[in-house]
Amino acid sequence: MHYHSSREVRPSQSSLRPRASVKNKSGRFITIAMSKSPKYRFLITILLLAMALVSASPSSLTPPTLEKAEMRCGWFSNPTPANASLFDRDGEWIIGVQGGYQAEGDWPSFSPKQWVKTNVHYGYGCACLRVRVDRSEQRILVIENAQARALSACRRDPALRKSGFK
Repeated sequence: MHYHSSREVRPSQSSLRPRASVKNKSGRFITIAMSKSPKYRFLITILLLAMALVSASPSSLTPPTLEKAEMRCGWFSNPTPANASLFDRDGEWIIGVQGGYQAEGDWPSFSPKQWVKTNVHYGYGCACLRVRVDRSEQRILVIENAQARALSACRRDPALRKSGFK
């Protein structure tokens, strides 16, 4: 209700019609006043559903495709519980996020000489992983095989220096 000069202004009859809303691509809601006729309500409902389906992004509707397994070598980082990434020549590949995403498969096992502790027993080491990845998300989906390597192997690789591990 709106009040103007201490006099009540009543909404027009057309504003009392049922309304339907749908979110467009930019995240804004489009509101349409619907007809009182059931025939037109049905058509408007179908139109709104079609708009919602068309505006849905194709990437959200299709699951990631599993690519062929590939070998990736670099710094395996496990800074805190359940958080893990592999840093290789192509950047960071997410393996697991605490309370969220976790790749399938086993992580590498490191000997004390192959592991640098940074947080109690958490830290990083050098490893090669045979993995299946989602390139668009830079995420490791499946670890088929994981081998720890000597720290010197990663330290000598010039492509890995940018990741900041020593």
